[in-house]
Amino acid sequence: MHFHHHGYVSGDPRVQPAAGVGIDRPTQLPDEVDVLIVGTGPAGMLTAAQLSQFPGVTTRIVERRAGRLAIGQADGIQARSVETFQAFGFAERIIAEAYRITEMAFWKPDPADPSRIHRSARAVDDPAGISEFPHLIVNQARVLDYFGEFMANSPTRMSPDYGLEFRGLEVTGEGEYPVTVTLLHTAGPYEGQERTVRAKYVVGADGARSKVRESIGCTLAGDQANHAWGVMDVLANTDFPDIRLKCAIQSGRGGSILHIPREGGHLFRMYVDLGEVDPNDKGAVRNTTIEQIIAKANEILHPYTLDVRNVAWHSVYEVGHRLTDRFDDVLPEQRGTRTPRVFITGDACHTHSAKAGQGMNVSMQDGFNLGWKLGHVLEGRSPETLLSTYSAERQVIAKNLIDFDKEWSTLMAKKPEEFESPSELEDFYVSTAEFPAGFMTQYAPSMLIGGPAHQDLAAGFTIGKRFKSAPVVRVCDTNPVHLGHQAKADGRWRIYVFADAAAPQTGQQGAGEQGAASPVAEFADWIANSPDSPLAATPEGADRDAWFDVNVIYQQDHTNLDIGAVPAAFKPQVGPFQLTYLEKVYATDPTADIFELRGIDRGGAVVVVRPDQYVANVLPLTATAELAAFFAPLLRAGNRAREFQNHAG
Repeated sequence: MHFHHHGYVSGDPRVQPAAGVGIDRPTQLPDEVDVLIVGTGPAGMLTAAQLSQFPGVTTRIVERRAGRLAIGQADGIQARSVETFQAFGFAERIIAEAYRITEMAFWKPDPADPSRIHRSARAVDDPAGISEFPHLIVNQARVLDYFGEFMANSPTRMSPDYGLEFRGLEVTGEGEYPVTVTLLHTAGPYEGQERTVRAKYVVGADGARSKVRESIGCTLAGDQANHAWGVMDVLANTDFPDIRLKCAIQSGRGGSILHIPREGGHLFRMYVDLGEVDPNDKGAVRNTTIEQIIAKANEILHPYTLDVRNVAWHSVYEVGHRLTDRFDDVLPEQRGTRTPRVFITGDACHTHSAKAGQGMNVSMQDGFNLGWKLGHVLEGRSPETLLSTYSAERQVIAKNLIDFDKEWSTLMAKKPEEFESPSELEDFYVSTAEFPAGFMTQYAPSMLIGGPAHQDLAAGFTIGKRFKSAPVVRVCDTNPVHLGHQAKADGRWRIYVFADAAAPQTGQQGAGEQGAASPVAEFADWIANSPDSPLAATPEGADRDAWFDVNVIYQQDHTNLDIGAVPAAFKPQVGPFQLTYLEKVYATDPTADIFELRGIDRGGAVVVVRPDQYVANVLPLTATAELAAFFAPLLRAGNRAREFQNHAG
């Protein structure tokens, strides 16, 4: 954790100094804001948490409830989400309180007596080691609490504005704040009164019945629901032996259960198959009582019994798969003529079954994708065209999610005799492990994603996919660390420079006196001093690493590296005292060489990573012109950027 560079910190270092709009932040919602987020679900809270790191941006998040969510419907946390939590600083704490999935058990009718179920197979949750992070189960409310804590500790001192319901908006296109939003007080001294807020941008994170979506003329389209499930979080005594394992249970008596143990050692969730829904049902299945759900669960579990002692929450839902054709307010015929002002995220733009555990996870990645882009545009780092990439990138991902969920939910609803092979369900679970873990997302080439011309220089860092971390050794303190875990959700681009085989030597360019150069030393000199370097866009007076976090990874082990000979570009001076920061210099871990693990060419490579952890480009050390050309359309330095930087400071 990086602190003390502004002076000694005696308290909790997670509490960042207030800055910019966080100084004397008004308690009441202002009449004018840069970004207004509607809804404090996972997508909204992550968007707000990311924007809380931009002190020059006024962001407020409104919620119709009077206070925090007490119990949420979502609970599955994929490994990709835990990677994201690491960037926001709470992965270790949420792992400690969550239930960790390591295996899944499959139960089917016993061939000797089909009226009884028996365990037919087990599957390891992550047999290929896709991530160093686990698959977790923890209540959505706790995830929101952690993001809320991060926001409160941020420079902007952000917190939700509760008791405000979205009523409508109008994009006037006029003035500095071209979106007019009408809100209704639902709690507090102004309950029942309407008020108006003007915003530069609005983010609708207000769920499947989104009024923001309705206000921009988007509709959800897709399959109608035709299968119903009862879901319950309960405390119970049972003789079912796998009550603390994730299970897919199929009964010879008809019906199935997806069983999910919950955090705390006792609570568990069951999705209980209620069967096909009559098209003329008119929602009657939603009146199924908790007693009927429990009775159905006992029927499926035979010969085991379930004695429910307490019900924390229950519901009935029908599986439907729906998607909007755009995630912002720009109509197809307007593309290229204007940039968006209103965005929708999460369930507002994609709905699906809960059994694949994707809803909350994909929604959070919507927010991560959008949050930093809004921050960069509003702080003057990037042009407004950057915002058009949000809908283009996330709509495709949502479509892939729905296609996967259709297949998984269809398999879960099948009767045992309908499977083509006895192991079809578990085979699908194992073969598609990368998708539910959150690692199948791959963004297509765009202004944010480079082409594949140099992919072979770092085969393990697939362009467009998330940056897959690996062990390294930090040279200055000899600590073994995970490279990707050092990247925080601070809105900065990462540039990882994988050195050629030569060790740094005093006298190399960029290290000290002019002398014999190596490719990495020449790159260091260029990125530190060239007017074409992306670092040249950094506002005057800001730390050299304020916008770009540049790291170097050498092929040698740490005992064979002289940190004094490392080029100055990798040891920036930071803070008001201009202290030399040494923690951006890494060596290979002798037990797990990152060059071998990630297929990095021994001649060196540059890996560019976006603020939301996705690999944007892979280039040779010598391709400085290509690197400059990549960043040129993404940067907008000048007076506006400097003004925001001064305001933030």
